[in-house]
Amino acid sequence: MKGKIAVVPGDGIGPEICRSAVDVLDAVNKRFVHEITTFEGKAGGEAFEKSGKHLPEETIDICEKADAILFGAVGGPVDAQEEPKWKDAEKHVILGLRKKFDLFANLRPLRVWPGTESFSALKPELVKDMDVLIVRELVSGIYFGRHERVDTQTAEDVSRYSKDEIERVLRVAFDAAASRRKKLTVVDKANVLETSRLWREVANAVKKDFPAVEMEFMFVDNAAMQLVRNPAQFDVIVTENMFGDILSDLGGAIVGSLGLLPSASLNARKFGLYEPSHGSAPDIAGKGIANPTAQILSLALLLRYTYNLHKEADAIEAAILAAWNAGEKTKDLGGALSTDEFTACVVKKLAA
Repeated sequence: MKGKIAVVPGDGIGPEICRSAVDVLDAVNKRFVHEITTFEGKAGGEAFEKSGKHLPEETIDICEKADAILFGAVGGPVDAQEEPKWKDAEKHVILGLRKKFDLFANLRPLRVWPGTESFSALKPELVKDMDVLIVRELVSGIYFGRHERVDTQTAEDVSRYSKDEIERVLRVAFDAAASRRKKLTVVDKANVLETSRLWREVANAVKKDFPAVEMEFMFVDNAAMQLVRNPAQFDVIVTENMFGDILSDLGGAIVGSLGLLPSASLNARKFGLYEPSHGSAPDIAGKGIANPTAQILSLALLLRYTYNLHKEADAIEAAILAAWNAGEKTKDLGGALSTDEFTACVVKKLAA
């Protein structure tokens, strides 16, 4: 098959790990005889230096002409966040792309692969066979509500949801659960928040279309505790924007590293932005030590959700697991391989 992917590496380690993903894509093209090509667009600090914008129009144009976006990371050093080059870079780029393409459903798999239980901060027996999917609503809620400094002593942030915004992401989550272990956990704070009560009303209505899926409600504070105490109890978790942001990062510690977590942000047409859950890590940029796993796994999600190429996605995941099982790991996982060396191992396993 033929396809077009917009690659937006961004800042920090973004260019390094995106190169890794493109190398893996080349191997997929060769093994499965596809013609999926890539086109690069600039975003973040480098783009700002050249065009005065963190997300230039030419990058948006490249993304509009593609089937999907493979994104790296944006952002600069913590102590330079107020410099024009970095100020609000993530907001302009990430939130801008989410709104531009209406990427309302964020899928974050939390998976502990066989033989990788030792990566987790929890006891191996607690995470064995853990395979949880968090579905996070991505373009509404408190992040996109009104933010106001009322006076010097008071600030206000508004969380807003409509029935339609809730229903569409719930249907994505129910569909996912129906194709997995048929259990959906709706996480909210309905004992306090009116938006959460609306979520429950909509969830109960949508549940009627998915009789085979077991649904439960859980308060977000309890969900955080349960993820640490017994993560394997979950199948699919669906929740609003801010809760999803927090729980999925907690999931990174459970799995072992944000460097292992891919994500997919989809719209109704299955157009998606695929990115690792970690940031730009400017402190290690250019050192060749970044773990490209999350970026490569994000490519696998792209092949699965945008192109429906499930065999190809499975092959990428199997190649990564084969590399780990052979002791071929990056330094953050206790190995000795550089970014490029680990990528080469994955490519070799994929070809074999």
